[in-house]
Amino acid sequence: MQITMKNAPLSTNGQPPVVGNKLPDFKVEKADGTIVNMVELITRPTLISVVPNINTSVCSISTKRFNSEVDNYSGINFYTISTNTNTEQKNWCAAEGVKQMELLSDAHHDFGEQMGLFVEDAGIDARSIWIVDTDKKVLYQELIQEMTDEPNYNAALEFLNEITK
Repeated sequence: MQITMKNAPLSTNGQPPVVGNKLPDFKVEKADGTIVNMVELITRPTLISVVPNINTSVCSISTKRFNSEVDNYSGINFYTISTNTNTEQKNWCAAEGVKQMELLSDAHHDFGEQMGLFVEDAGIDARSIWIVDTDKKVLYQELIQEMTDEPNYNAALEFLNEITK
């Protein structure tokens, strides 16, 4: 997939799943160092926000915005996945006061590679939003073409409102 960062062209390692397809199996690391796979994470409808680097402004803004919405959606898992280490993520959470949204580390790039989101030249995953059901089927996706742009929060949250009625 072709994307840009500050208008410079980049490519991901493949094509991400489309709406209607199931997510590929992947592994990520929790804050406590535990490696978990997709089946362990997707236990109810889930919103996954993928950010390239939690220590950059847009990634920080995006994560804090979704964190502020978590309590409005009982029965929904909210995760942010970045290529930062779990230590970097814990430090960011402590500094920013993020307590509700669970950050997951893709420092080993398994998630990004399996999802077709890994940008090898930059060592990051492409910014995107995913909403999946308990069968791991993609119900909603937003693939952000310019990595410095924020996602469409309202569209994702409106979609969550629709599926939780």
